[in-house]
Amino acid sequence: MSEAAAWAALAGLGAFHGLNPAMGWLFAVALGLQQGNRGGVLRALPPIAVGHALSVALVVAALAALRVFVDVLALQIGSAVALIGFGLYRLRARHAGKVGMRVSGGQLVLWSFLMATAHGAGLMLAPVLLEMPMDSMHAHHAHMMTSPASEGAGNSLTAIVATALAVVAVHTLAMLVVAGAIAVIVYEWVGLAFLRRGWINLDLVWVLALIGAGVILLVTALA
Repeated sequence: MSEAAAWAALAGLGAFHGLNPAMGWLFAVALGLQQGNRGGVLRALPPIAVGHALSVALVVAALAALRVFVDVLALQIGSAVALIGFGLYRLRARHAGKVGMRVSGGQLVLWSFLMATAHGAGLMLAPVLLEMPMDSMHAHHAHMMTSPASEGAGNSLTAIVATALAVVAVHTLAMLVVAGAIAVIVYEWVGLAFLRRGWINLDLVWVLALIGAGVILLVTALA
């Protein structure tokens, strides 16, 4: 996968997350309707994006660290198994619960973090990250092994952190733009009635995407 394709895939996955009502835009619309103004919708979006970013950042940080010390093939196989297993778990899972609508910004961050984590949002980025030509996680590691420790380690760490932050930023920005646009459109013009007339089960689509990505990653790794 080329570098441009990897960044496009990260943004595309962010856009898909934004499209999924379970990731936050439906909650933002509900808060706007409760407060009776568009401001309620807009104020809900940044905390939702922050929670999503924190969930994704955990996976990105873990993969960035593991790529330095663990063979990429082993990571690919492990990530594929995790994706397939988590997708099957999500397919069988039945969630029942209620979320109170009187929430603070901090509670929205926590809610979004838990929702993104429960849906495997960060895990879905694993195939892209493992295929991404991130020299900061390979060439810089080799540089660290052959150059003075302080300078090499500092350069490697800086590159890894910069790449990880860019990954989270691109993904989260795409998610926020799409979720925000849908939330405002639904609040201002469409209304929630359309969900009763024609509902696409995006959660099921997401589960199938998790399993499909895991299968593709596993086949690619073993080929």
